[in-house]
Amino acid sequence: MSQASVTIRLPRRGSALGLLQKYGVYFALGLILLFNLLFTPNFFELDNFRTQFVQVVPVLIVALGMALVIGTEGIDLSVGAVMALAAAIVPLYIGYGAIPAILIAIAGGLLVGVINGSMVAFIGVQPIVATLSLMVAGRGIALLIANEQLRPVTDAFVLDLGRGNFLEGAPWRIPYAVIIAVVLVVLVALLVNRTTFGKQLLAIGGNRRAAQLAGLPVKRILLSVYVLSAALASVAGIIGTARLGASVPSTIGNLIELSAITAVVVGGTPLTGGQVKIAGTVAGALLLQFITATLVKHDVPDAYSQIVQAAIILAAVYIQRGRIFKR
Repeated sequence: MSQASVTIRLPRRGSALGLLQKYGVYFALGLILLFNLLFTPNFFELDNFRTQFVQVVPVLIVALGMALVIGTEGIDLSVGAVMALAAAIVPLYIGYGAIPAILIAIAGGLLVGVINGSMVAFIGVQPIVATLSLMVAGRGIALLIANEQLRPVTDAFVLDLGRGNFLEGAPWRIPYAVIIAVVLVVLVALLVNRTTFGKQLLAIGGNRRAAQLAGLPVKRILLSVYVLSAALASVAGIIGTARLGASVPSTIGNLIELSAITAVVVGGTPLTGGQVKIAGTVAGALLLQFITATLVKHDVPDAYSQIVQAAIILAAVYIQRGRIFKR
């Protein structure tokens, strides 16, 4: 009497981990939205979403630059200080007009990026050391520029960047800050996925030595990446200043580098470089914002949101451990 054999195929752990690495942030984002749909009154109202999107803009813009830096296996801890520097410069030059003040503020950030990039690319300083020094010095310079005082910003054009809306008065009005963020997301995504620069950036992050042997302009790319990160941080600082209606360099951008790194890592960009996930970075920034908003709406103390953020970082790094060990 013959016996029939039955084969039971169990899901492979590796494939499940790969799916989690690739789509985990979207799954988590869906879960937090579902939770709020069921348990948070008025969360899905247009005004609430508009508020959430405006609040996430600075973190998202900074995270775009951070993603580029992490893609080269680097890190940029100076982004918060760059935001503070831009915030301090805007009221200093606003008398010359809004556009010149904004351009000078961005130029100040670019200078920080050049210093960071030069130390990393040409001197060989470790990114965490180079950017940590500018993290401290940059905010100190910003405080000196502002004379350690809050300076009001009243220019209508600048204020509109943080408070104004396209189609003002309409139910579907769109904040200018959100429009700016969307444009920057598209531009950075095109830069990474559709240009030679983006391909070279990923190659350098994947294997810098091999990229050098292949004749890629490694130093130039590294310099450019830190300059772009600083430029985006400057834009975030200007928008943050516009939202507040004042320059507050002592607090603006404080610890935003941690939120940006979290958004990037949770979004699937490995700290080991070689990949840049722009869509994942956007989803990661939104996830952090929605988690914070959910805790606030349920009267959970702010300290717990920081603990949750730390747990998210640990979980994301744990999920990515397979990528790290393969290198």
